[in-house]
Amino acid sequence: MAENMIVSRLEGVKARFEEVGQLITDPAVISDMKKYVKLTREYRQLQPIIESYELYRDILSNIESTKEMLAGELDDEMKEMAKEELDLYHGQLGPLEAEIQILLIPKDPEDEKNAIVEIRAGTGGDEASIFAGDLYRMYLKYFETKKWKCSTSSSTEGTVGGFKEIIMEVTGNGVYGVMKYESGVHRVQRVPQTETQGRVHTSAATVAVLPEAEDFEIDVKQADIRKDTYCSSGPGGQSVNTTYSAIRLTHIPTGIVVTCQDEKSQLKNLDKAMKELRTRLYNLEYQKRMDEISSKRKTMVSSGDRSAKIRTYNYSQGRVTDHRINLTLYNLQAIINGDLKEIIEKLQMAENAERLKESGMG
Repeated sequence: MAENMIVSRLEGVKARFEEVGQLITDPAVISDMKKYVKLTREYRQLQPIIESYELYRDILSNIESTKEMLAGELDDEMKEMAKEELDLYHGQLGPLEAEIQILLIPKDPEDEKNAIVEIRAGTGGDEASIFAGDLYRMYLKYFETKKWKCSTSSSTEGTVGGFKEIIMEVTGNGVYGVMKYESGVHRVQRVPQTETQGRVHTSAATVAVLPEAEDFEIDVKQADIRKDTYCSSGPGGQSVNTTYSAIRLTHIPTGIVVTCQDEKSQLKNLDKAMKELRTRLYNLEYQKRMDEISSKRKTMVSSGDRSAKIRTYNYSQGRVTDHRINLTLYNLQAIINGDLKEIIEKLQMAENAERLKESGMG
């Protein structure tokens, strides 16, 4: 991309950044929560572009002034120093232009949101439940590295450990934009704890990641919801408490059912369940849009078929393969202990390359 083209695009972004900065101090905007949240989110997304633009402008200015120096009368030593400086500035320019190209790709506004993460045991019986538990612990450790908070909405434990199903709410900076890459079928190949002959089995668990809906984004009519309360129970059916604190909400028009029994307070469980219900209803519409994108883009598994096999964890070879980008890493133990950084960065790079092509900049 030519320098002047980058500068003209960045000037447009800067004008919008300044406009949004003014709008979020306007009392009329502050009183309109939907508008205010949308604009503050846009302001945060534009900030790194503006920072890169300022740095880019400084480098261009330094190149210009160094060229002027070289055109003047300098002794050999000063000329050599100026040439070295010019090479240094030009060396900084290329990587920064590439970074700006990525920053200028229109982002999915959902990326900044919190997320609902669901893990469900798939094929493989007890071993699938154990593997679902392994994925749950892998994500918890990864959330710690990102300083994200995680709370469980509901879970059903497996008969010999792990989970048949666990649903979590994850909050933090840009959770959905990172976790969306985890949506799909995760496969494990290993000798199960339950195997007596030492044979390798293949089991699976499904991960679904949904962008959390804001309160104002979807209007849920109370008349459309049936609310049931019951006593929450623990593993083996034992009673956790004798009060009716657990909540089950049924959205009558769609048939969507959500439950929450994680909190001792019925009100807290109701609040969590309502948040999850709004997210699921919002996701019905969001999914339609994402399905259109997924037909063009292989890395956006969050957008497309959640039944697609995305990753295999092979214990005997210590290998993890992400099938979307044909990436194989031989550090299974580190990955299962929460070190997902390299996999997610490679997926982001592959997606950014595809999006650059779509935008005509690649």
